[in-house]
Amino acid sequence: GGGGSRWGCLRWTVATPGGEAASARVVGGPRRAGARAAAAWDAGGTPLRPEVPAMAAATIVHDTSEAVELCPPYGLYLKPITKMTISVALPQLKQPGKSISNWEVMERLKGMVRDHQFSALRISKSTMDFIRFEGEVENKSLVRAFLACLDGKTIKLSGFSDILKVRAAEFKIDFPTRHDWDSFFRDAKDMNETLPGERPDTIHLEGLPCKWFALKESGSEKPSEEVLVRVFERFGEIRNVDIPMLDPYREEMTGRNFHTFSFGGHLNFEAYVQYREYAGFIQAMSALRGMKLMYKGEDGKAVACNIKVSFDSTKHLSDASIRKRQLERQKLQELEQQREEQKRREKEAEERQRAEERKQKELEEQERERRREEKLRRRAQRQRERELRRGQRKLERLQAEEQRKLQEKIRLEERKLLLAQRNLQSIRLIAELLSRAKVPPAAPAGHGARPAGGARCAGRRFWRPRVGAPHPRPVLRELAELWVGLPTSRPRKGRPDAGG
Repeated sequence: GGGGSRWGCLRWTVATPGGEAASARVVGGPRRAGARAAAAWDAGGTPLRPEVPAMAAATIVHDTSEAVELCPPYGLYLKPITKMTISVALPQLKQPGKSISNWEVMERLKGMVRDHQFSALRISKSTMDFIRFEGEVENKSLVRAFLACLDGKTIKLSGFSDILKVRAAEFKIDFPTRHDWDSFFRDAKDMNETLPGERPDTIHLEGLPCKWFALKESGSEKPSEEVLVRVFERFGEIRNVDIPMLDPYREEMTGRNFHTFSFGGHLNFEAYVQYREYAGFIQAMSALRGMKLMYKGEDGKAVACNIKVSFDSTKHLSDASIRKRQLERQKLQELEQQREEQKRREKEAEERQRAEERKQKELEEQERERRREEKLRRRAQRQRERELRRGQRKLERLQAEEQRKLQEKIRLEERKLLLAQRNLQSIRLIAELLSRAKVPPAAPAGHGARPAGGARCAGRRFWRPRVGAPHPRPVLRELAELWVGLPTSRPRKGRPDAGG
């Protein structure tokens, strides 16, 4: 925020149309300050914001009649600085919580020069006792008219009985004089005015817009040393120039940042211009004194910005400094090459490590694939073996079943054959018995003859063998022997015992 005091007085600012700024003061005790400041509004009902330090910015130029040519091929001109300082004394605020709107003060100042208009009006400093404004007009001739309308006048604010006194004066330009550099180089113990860079021959420029000093055909917005030489050789022959931001090693060598941004967002740069003759240096410093740098485009629109111009007191472009920077640059280049080489080796090592890891992963993947295939192969082999064993067991069961059926069939056939043989043997036995046991001729009837085997006993159911007849038991024994001795196969045709 802005300035304050032990009583908690805060200052707030608000942006206004045309790039102007306003602020308001809130007075109160230490406990009231925060709440009062949070509720601070200007007279027009616009909320105020904490005051921000003003920064240089490129402004639009409507009147280019006072512009001086610097380098027309690149659209660069010099325009006089037409600024003034306006101070407004503030009354003592006796009532806590009462505020003074800077917006209202600015409007009153504008009203005092109603016949003309400020091209820019901003607050440069604000205290409990006064507010200091910086006003800018289009032409140098208008400065005197504005000063006549403002200096020594008073302002009456609504709600305040006190009158605010206004003082106005032409803006004092901070620019070195010839006496400044002559006395500096005369009194400096480490300077040799016979050597370039150690005498007043180098101009130090700050706040130059990069885009204005870029090569048009390159399409880049980086400043060019060639353009810088063409612009400033108007004042004399140039011995050397230097743009630090173009040196990639300069920031590392000096520890400074040579890329600066202005409030408008334009990238600015600083430069050193060394003239071969002292006359060129004097002419350039005289031409740049009290001037702004203006750029005029092909469409006729112009913008201007403030630049800081000073003489070089650091021996920046002396031969010793140039050699020192070259040595430092060479060391940094070697160091960078070493870093690049180290990075390359590290990258190669990382690549090799990644390649080895990738190869290891591939080998592991191949091993896993081989194991998986081996597992699948063993599983398929076991499956085939199981199927083979299953088929073999099934075949064995079928063969066993066929063998069993065949054995059963053979057994049945043998049984049938055995039965047939037994039938045949029975038939042969019967035939043999019939052939051996032939019945003798029967006795004549009426003679009371008995069967040959025996006589029937009276009153019994069996025959008694007759006297002289063979006993039946030996006959049965003989039949059994014949049964055993009979052949088991079918007798061949033509055998003598094949009878019917």
